Amino acid sequence: MTSPVATVPGRSTAEPSGPSGPVPRLRASRRRHSADRPRRSVLLTVLTSLVLLYSLVPLVWLAVSATKTQEGLSRSAGLWFDGDFALWDNIAETFTYDDGVFTRWLLNTLLYVGLGAGGATLLAVLGGYALAKFDFPGRRAVFAVVIGAVAVPGTALAVPTFLMFSKMGLTNTPWAVIVPSLISPFGLYLMWVFATEAIPTELIEAARIDGAGEARTFFTVALPLLAPGIVTVLLFTMVATWNNYFLPLVMLKDPDWYPLTLGLNSWNQQAATAGGEAVFNLVVTGSLLTILPLIVAFLLLQKYWQSGLAAGSVKE
Repeated sequence: MTSPVATVPGRSTAEPSGPSGPVPRLRASRRRHSADRPRRSVLLTVLTSLVLLYSLVPLVWLAVSATKTQEGLSRSAGLWFDGDFALWDNIAETFTYDDGVFTRWLLNTLLYVGLGAGGATLLAVLGGYALAKFDFPGRRAVFAVVIGAVAVPGTALAVPTFLMFSKMGLTNTPWAVIVPSLISPFGLYLMWVFATEAIPTELIEAARIDGAGEARTFFTVALPLLAPGIVTVLLFTMVATWNNYFLPLVMLKDPDWYPLTLGLNSWNQQAATAGGEAVFNLVVTGSLLTILPLIVAFLLLQKYWQSGLAAGSVKE
């Protein structure tokens, strides 16, 4: 004798059933799994490959050209090596050419980055935390000013900044480069947004109830939570200060205070001056040495940088 087939409301009676309930169909399961898989886009793959080539080809050219002599740069293809491998000779000559001024430019750049980018990060962290977790009159006005400052390009402020520092007698000094670098509107805005999402207000209130002062609450409770955002802002300000060219060009006249960007450009322009020596191989080698610290910094701080950029993208 056959038992009647059990029927479930909303389900077809033709669907087979087992001892523990209806058996799911394989076709429906496969359809669901195929729908969950991300769709491949040929156009997106092509565009990503083009962006990758656009980013890597200049680096490949720079690395290959740094292995060539001055004569080898003109007699060989740009993306292939010359017969004479002169990388180590170029590096040694870069540090000894013109009484070793490249080392002075490197130290100047480290000074500008250490004080400028480090100070900008510190001010951005303090300002962003205060704007995110304290309520005070004029808070919206400060927000409007910060957003407006982000939209203003730095080149538009170069001439007014020069006139102001000229009145104070600070032009042609390191302070003319360091002090303007301390202001980072984008870093302040980024820390403001990050502190709003990363630090629960209840956690700060609990620390205050336990008797911790504002300084202790910031350094022991808030600062560890802000670490990804701090690293992100530090990388942005460090790259901006390291690659800064226009501000030192306006502010500095003494080559002894040049950063690497301005110093390498002066070497590059020697060939256009009367009696000047063409040292394009040293310019290329110096440019390669200039980007190595940035690459190392990004590789070491990559995980903090990525987590800082992703802050607030997932709502819990």
